[in-house]
Amino acid sequence: MAERRSAQRRAQTVHRAVRVTLAASAGFYPLVHGLHQPEMAIYALFAPVALGVLSPIPGSGRQRAAVILGSLPAGLCLVALGTALAGSTAAAAAGMLAVGFVLGFAAIAGPRAAGAAPGLQLFYILACFPPYAPETLWQRLAGLTLGTVLLALCERVVLPAARNPSYRSRLADASAAAARAAAEAADGTAPPDTAAALRASGLGLRPSHVPPAERPAGPWRTDRALAQAGAATRRLLEQLARLTEAPAEQPASPRAPATATAADPSSAGLLRLVASVCAAAATSLRSGRPADEPDSLLRAVREFQDARVRRAVARPAPDVPELRHQAAVLAIAGAAAIARTGVAVAIGGRRTPPIEPRELFWYADAPAARLWFLRLAGNTTLGSVMFQNAARTAIGLGTARLVAGSLDLAHGFWVLLAVLTLGRTTAGETWSAVRSALAGTLVGALAAGLLLYGLGREPGAYAAVLAPAMLAAFSLGPLLGVAWAQGLFTLVVATAFAQLAPTSWQLAEARVVDVLAGSAIGLLCGLVAWPAGARREVRRSMAALLRATAPLVPATVGAVLSEQPATVPAEATWHTLHRLRLAEAAYAQYRSEPDDPARPPTDWHAVLLTAQHVLIGAHQLPRYERSGSGVPSPAADWARANADRLADATRRAADRCDGRTAAALSGTAGVRLPAGGPALPVLVDLEQWLDCLAGDLRRIAPSERPGDRST
Repeated sequence: MAERRSAQRRAQTVHRAVRVTLAASAGFYPLVHGLHQPEMAIYALFAPVALGVLSPIPGSGRQRAAVILGSLPAGLCLVALGTALAGSTAAAAAGMLAVGFVLGFAAIAGPRAAGAAPGLQLFYILACFPPYAPETLWQRLAGLTLGTVLLALCERVVLPAARNPSYRSRLADASAAAARAAAEAADGTAPPDTAAALRASGLGLRPSHVPPAERPAGPWRTDRALAQAGAATRRLLEQLARLTEAPAEQPASPRAPATATAADPSSAGLLRLVASVCAAAATSLRSGRPADEPDSLLRAVREFQDARVRRAVARPAPDVPELRHQAAVLAIAGAAAIARTGVAVAIGGRRTPPIEPRELFWYADAPAARLWFLRLAGNTTLGSVMFQNAARTAIGLGTARLVAGSLDLAHGFWVLLAVLTLGRTTAGETWSAVRSALAGTLVGALAAGLLLYGLGREPGAYAAVLAPAMLAAFSLGPLLGVAWAQGLFTLVVATAFAQLAPTSWQLAEARVVDVLAGSAIGLLCGLVAWPAGARREVRRSMAALLRATAPLVPATVGAVLSEQPATVPAEATWHTLHRLRLAEAAYAQYRSEPDDPARPPTDWHAVLLTAQHVLIGAHQLPRYERSGSGVPSPAADWARANADRLADATRRAADRCDGRTAAALSGTAGVRLPAGGPALPVLVDLEQWLDCLAGDLRRIAPSERPGDRST
């Protein structure tokens, strides 16, 4: 499998190199040797390079072409701005600072916007250097337009990249798997390997397993709803997997047959309704047409819980294993309702009436402008990795423009290009890239110098070398590393500029000086601005998420046990949701960085699942239970004590995450009802929720006594 993925990656890289080389050649050669328009030609050459090589735009050929064409208006504006500011070093540097930050911060809009940002930055970089020639603006814009359109055309028709399965189709497949599993659980016919298959389906929805172009990561309502439906479906699949494993783990009831669901018609009926709702969600996702709202499932959940409460006071009362099985079925139905509601919002669009739980689906009736504002405001903080990356890039590019202009470096835009291409999210990665780049540039400059000296002033000879040099640079560079990329790209720029104007071997010397200056500036920024990248931030953000999550545990138990209907305070859940978004962004960047061998591995994904588990329970449990009336004081004290214990364990897990303590995490033993205590549905539901939380905490940091179980 690994060899197959490696072969696919090599093929995709070569295909991309072919497309970029064709687009660049089709614009550059006619403009230079036919129309004699060097200013237009340089933009027609660098437009495909910027958007095809420098910009990691994800997706299929059709998707990339759409992003490339959609970037053209912004590119034209940036070229016009750079041309207007090129007469002043201070103005150009200030403009570079602003442009660098805005385009870097565009990552909040999703992977496609983030992918196009480096290419757009190069458009401003090209235009903001002397000579100050506003009269050539039309030529620059025409060349940029031609190169961009040619690249989009090549992406669409020349060896186009195939499209990966969309997130909607992945979610539809997972919903269909959940529907089958729920139906089999209702009938007691689940195959032995059902749990493993369900967990495998859930893995397909993890963001790290979804191609960037298909991830629902934008601020729009549809993306938010798909992401929430995906998270709920993953939890639904895990709960169904546990249910299929439960008969082998739970003690058998003397009055019940081996299959717990078969002995409980109400549980079987609710599971069949879950299967129907999941199947409808899968159909809606595949067809794109809204299905019926999940009111029937929510109504069935309320009736199911009311029946449990009534039966608990009847004679004979249900035993604890039966109540635990019903609690598991109830949790499955709750997860299915949230998943189905998320699908309804994603497919049906804006919903005017409030959707419950309001705290989870607050965005369903919010205008797009508010959603964008909240995404911007939520990431305008020093704790956001997107803000950090944008600030680091802007400072590096602004400084490079100021240095290149002050020192009047020849071809100074190469300084900024080095900062743009060699900068990494950690200082260690930046240093590694700089070392390789300098070695490759020196070798490439030597080869370019010899080439320029040997060919002299023969434009035709350079024209014959340029296209093969581009094909080699754009295919071998990504496959063999930074050194090869920089060395071969040095040959590309040397042969390209030799066709625009008479030049000598000193062009290669200027290339070395500029790359050296850009490398030094980029390395300095990497050392000063967040040198640890997401490694340190993921620890801080995960710790902050756990500290925000901890108060929800006792608050949820208090709301469930309240004599009057109560809910968890909305302010607490909003704070946790905000911390969850920041932690998810930090985790996404952390996954793209090399592992730190000096630190023991931590299951950061388990932290995210813990927070999601607590949030869902905080909204569902108080609504299911209505009121805690009838719970004896000792049992209520037991529930509150376990909630406080796990909240404290959550805070200690947060301390371990950000390195405040290295002590083993205690207090995460499982939760079980006291022996001889009352068998009430409310207590069993709390037991299951708290026990799952304890299991989540153990996955984050193993307990000193993993086998201990609290009473």
